[in-house]
Amino acid sequence: MLYKVKLKNAEESVLLDDKIYEFLTTDPYLVKVDFINNLRRHSSGCAVFQKTWKKADGGYKTETIYLHKLVAEKFLVDTKGGDKNLVGAKNGNKLDCRLENLIYRSRSVASRKRKTSSKVGYTGVYKENNRYRAVISVNRKSVHIGMFATAEEAAMAYNKMSRKLYGDDGKLNAIKSTRKGDEETPIDLSEIIEVPNTGIKSKRGRKPKNHIQ
Repeated sequence: MLYKVKLKNAEESVLLDDKIYEFLTTDPYLVKVDFINNLRRHSSGCAVFQKTWKKADGGYKTETIYLHKLVAEKFLVDTKGGDKNLVGAKNGNKLDCRLENLIYRSRSVASRKRKTSSKVGYTGVYKENNRYRAVISVNRKSVHIGMFATAEEAAMAYNKMSRKLYGDDGKLNAIKSTRKGDEETPIDLSEIIEVPNTGIKSKRGRKPKNHIQ
């Protein structure tokens, strides 16, 4: 079972496994601060909890918790080590915080995953006249993959080559639209519970009443 939790400041939602959702809604401290109902979209594209507390001396303290980092530290810490100390999303979507999508990476790999500067919106894809060129960087050199009729086809060709060359460490484009049979694996929408952000606190061991089943 998967959960889509509406963000407080955006129309987008975060995607969570049932194991993660249960942790976020039953952990005593997270329940106390109403964590699940106060997730916001950060400017970097990830989900973040941020609140400012008034201290006893009259000053203020701001607490910031990044959702993907919290999940990784709780469930994936045994995969952290050496230079792999940065949390990333395998599919490039930082709001997809399913366990299978989160991974610890090195700084060099994280740099490879950074947001594209291509005007087309896909890493390694550039428009030339009425067609789209796909290229990939190998040893700091640009290698031609091919020319394609659409940006999506070029992006999928880039993804295929990225997987071949770099495996899980390669950058993958999130394809906006695909044809039947293409490489992107859809998520089973029938297994998703939508959780609107209403400010209703979750109770330990119970699901909020506003779940849509």
